[in-house]
Amino acid sequence: MAEADRRTIAAGTDGYTLMQRAGRAVADACEVMLPGASRFAAVLCGPGNNGGDGFVAARLLKERGWSVSVHVLEPRDPSTGDAARAKADWPGDIHGPDDFDPSAADLVIDALFGAGLKRGLSGQAERLVQRLKDADTPVVAVDIPSGVDGSSGMVTGVAVDATLTVTFGCAKPGHYLYPGRRHRGRLVVSDIGLGPLEPHPATMLNDTTVWLQAFPWPDQDGHKYKRGHTIVVSGSLAHTGAARLAARGALRIGAGLVTLASPKDALSVNAAHLTAVMLREVNGPDDLAELLSDSRLNCVVMGPGLGVGAVTRSLVAVALAPRSDLRDGQSPRACLLDADALTSFSGDAGRLRDLIRSTSGAVVITPHDGEFARLFSNEPAILAGSKLDRSRKAAQFLGCVVLLKGPDTVVADPKGRATISDGGSPWLATAGSGDVLSGFIGGLLTQGMPAFEAAAAGDHLHTIAAKIFGPGLIAEDIPEQLPAALRMLQAEGGAAERGGTQPLTLA
Repeated sequence: MAEADRRTIAAGTDGYTLMQRAGRAVADACEVMLPGASRFAAVLCGPGNNGGDGFVAARLLKERGWSVSVHVLEPRDPSTGDAARAKADWPGDIHGPDDFDPSAADLVIDALFGAGLKRGLSGQAERLVQRLKDADTPVVAVDIPSGVDGSSGMVTGVAVDATLTVTFGCAKPGHYLYPGRRHRGRLVVSDIGLGPLEPHPATMLNDTTVWLQAFPWPDQDGHKYKRGHTIVVSGSLAHTGAARLAARGALRIGAGLVTLASPKDALSVNAAHLTAVMLREVNGPDDLAELLSDSRLNCVVMGPGLGVGAVTRSLVAVALAPRSDLRDGQSPRACLLDADALTSFSGDAGRLRDLIRSTSGAVVITPHDGEFARLFSNEPAILAGSKLDRSRKAAQFLGCVVLLKGPDTVVADPKGRATISDGGSPWLATAGSGDVLSGFIGGLLTQGMPAFEAAAAGDHLHTIAAKIFGPGLIAEDIPEQLPAALRMLQAEGGAAERGGTQPLTLA
């Protein structure tokens, strides 16, 4: 965004014109929020360009008949450049922070600090924001709620709780990454003539336009073998459910065949629950190696309910072993690692990296925050920074696609591409939902979908399926909602023709 701003100004549009457009967008949003007469807005202006946008919005609202009071952190604040010009153009009085009474206003405009804030609020700013949080007055935030880091979504101390946020050009990661998302309210992205925006941004909202072109719809003349064969590795007798959930997810999303590789002690319990999913006795690494000697098997999903320890590490090593048996036209086998397959490498991410880099097929890992922290406990540099930063660093370190789960799920690849989920479903906070997600992604990998796109698509469809079911969702329900989600996706078929990826503007 900074680069887009620079290019726009270099092309002949001066900064104050952009500030006028931004302020107008904020004023327009206020008018939509509170139509009618006798409206009173209190505007909080900081010393930078965010404050300049606030001064412009205040002036325009006053011209439109609003009562407006403007408050600054310091009466003689150090505004310079375009912000100073906007302040000079304000025709009314300028008040200090002590005169700010949010309960007396119909609406408050938060123009204290923008998306570039890299520190927590303190002093007068902190006290102002706390006073605003204690009131029950609607808030329109300019660019991003003050106190939220626009690049990471991090909040140190307090941050404004906005009813509506008006941002410019395209959304910022902090609008979607928690805890920033919790503070933003409804998001409006306003076009103020910035450009040219990067046509293929590195950070994208996880929207269907990111991956729909690569989605593996079945061919009219296809058959089950053409749609691929997924292997899901089961845990022992008392830990079989997670693998069955993954297997059901892989089958439901389109894998032509799914086999559950089960230890002998779990064969009977797995057999009692399986119908379309096949069953194969696999009692350890040697048996798995024998099974995977069949080059027609397209993807291995392992980790859910598998158990933590040396045996699981050996199973992962077998699944990721280099292959020399591929025939012409055959693709290398993909692998998805989740849960116990990751925790078994706690503090030894370097060993997992070596295994991943030795394999010829695509690899996706799908940790939640706890599994991620355990895996990289001896890699402090990877654990530092925002969720987006951590995911990217992990993907580059391991050489695979990383899906870091949560309400703001991030998918990152080693080249730096990343998607942020447009808000998960709270109903997904239930045991086994992540196992179904593993199956969804494994099933897409099985059908030949590229790893980054498969992970993003699996995440998106997982959320849509949960939203379709809604309250009362349990993990077993998620695959059964997938047909409806896929029908919705199929209805967007025109998007596959249009193609392309869109920046976060698609809020």
